Amino acid sequence: MRSGGTTWLRAAVLLLLLVSSSAVAAEGTKTGSKAHNYEEALRKSLLYFEAQRSGRLPHGQRVPWRDHSGLTDGLEQGVDLVGGYYDAGDHVKFGLPMAFTVTMLSWSLVEYGDYVAAAGELAHALEAIKWGADYFVKAHTKPDELWAEVGDGDTDHYCWQRPEDMTTSRQAYKVDRENPGSDVAGETAAALAAASMVFRDSNPHYAHLLLHHAQQLFEFADKYRGKYDSSIAEVKSYYASVSGYKDELLWAALWLHRATGRADYLDYVVDNAHDFGGTGWAITEFSWDVKYAGVQILAARLLLRGEHTAAQKETLERYQAKAEHYVCACLGRNRNTDDDDESSNNVERSPGGMLYIRQWNNMQYVTNAAFLLSAYSDYLSDAGVATVTCAGGLTAGADEVAALARQQVDYVLGDNPRGVSYLVGYGAKYPARVHHRAASIVPYKHSKQFIGCTQGFDHWFGRRSSNPNVLVGAIVGGPDRKDRFRDDRENYMQTEACTYNTAPMVGMFAKYNKMARDGREQRLATARSPVTSAAAEV
Repeated sequence: MRSGGTTWLRAAVLLLLLVSSSAVAAEGTKTGSKAHNYEEALRKSLLYFEAQRSGRLPHGQRVPWRDHSGLTDGLEQGVDLVGGYYDAGDHVKFGLPMAFTVTMLSWSLVEYGDYVAAAGELAHALEAIKWGADYFVKAHTKPDELWAEVGDGDTDHYCWQRPEDMTTSRQAYKVDRENPGSDVAGETAAALAAASMVFRDSNPHYAHLLLHHAQQLFEFADKYRGKYDSSIAEVKSYYASVSGYKDELLWAALWLHRATGRADYLDYVVDNAHDFGGTGWAITEFSWDVKYAGVQILAARLLLRGEHTAAQKETLERYQAKAEHYVCACLGRNRNTDDDDESSNNVERSPGGMLYIRQWNNMQYVTNAAFLLSAYSDYLSDAGVATVTCAGGLTAGADEVAALARQQVDYVLGDNPRGVSYLVGYGAKYPARVHHRAASIVPYKHSKQFIGCTQGFDHWFGRRSSNPNVLVGAIVGGPDRKDRFRDDRENYMQTEACTYNTAPMVGMFAKYNKMARDGREQRLATARSPVTSAAAEV
């Protein structure tokens, strides 16, 4: 029997190896590349925010080619506005996209903070949030006053300079009672409310300060209603509030409810659901301007968790229906009941599978969609719900929602027809000519010779060579609807990076790093199983 038993065992081991090999081959075919190093991606994504810092840089600054800049911001107006972030490749501090960046960074930690900590990056993530939150506390100079912009886009775009050499206008612009800005005040309230949750355990005094400012800003935004681009004309050409301010009011109220648990904030979201478009708008994008999909998913979370009264349930169900319209739009599952074109109900996909909204900085919609899809799939899983209901009667599995989020993240990291990582500094092939003033000019610390406004254009902008500084962690605008990408500094629609492209990916990289680590541990446990031990004996 000994010989026969050994023969059987050899056959079993061979079968096990064949099955394992087949599974690995199938996995490789499915992803189209080797497994990604999400921990590296997470680490690099947080570096990017240090490259975007304005103000006096701290001793722990890890991006060596940046130095102090914007040290007189607010001086002419008699207010300290030093600090904050440059939103992209220029040097204007735009309040609305900066606040959205902080909201998404904070949401990343609210959902996946433990995973960020497990990767050893919690301190850096908290620093990234605090750098923006500190600035907003400064900019909120009175209960009904918020400084919403520093610098002027028109004059800034005429120059190609390092931030350390800036000669452009640093005029500051505010919203107040006479010149309201409910959208920028509302988004800033959301950012500070979300950030307060992040710091609640590690720095409760600071968390309380942030929450205090968030509540005042929400009251200001709600009481004195108006679009900020009607009060600040200079912002219209760059960050106009196309969706208006009602989505930001709902968004802020939901974040304040989550941060405080106060019933009146949820009452606000329910009472204004119809009039503010929360249960009316069926949206196919989520961005610094259009928050409705995020509002609807946060409201659906409350329904799934049962955190509501009986009277609020019906309204929250309408919110959830719109949330699932967005999810199904990304999956391409919404169907019209009539003969109308269904493309308006679904998001276009490139041949390589990238969600495509529009040609200018499309990657912002990809990364933000990945986050919403991931968060919603987690909410469904926590509630034990397996399916999503799409317009027209189709359904989708919660696992499909999670898989689409993962696929979009992997597309960004290089699983695309060009094999390009759109996360700068990650992978073997990534954009080398990012449209970014500081990255494209010799570092100030290496050459402190002043570079003038037009000199930067003449000597640096038009160079065909790679940027002298790698903008590690930046996510550029990305490819077009056919997956085509031209790595050219002048091609700003595709090669300019923005803070709100990278912010949601902090949470995504942390989550997938945790999943990868759990998978490795599971494989190690399998390797120690009795069958494998017997194989080793044979």
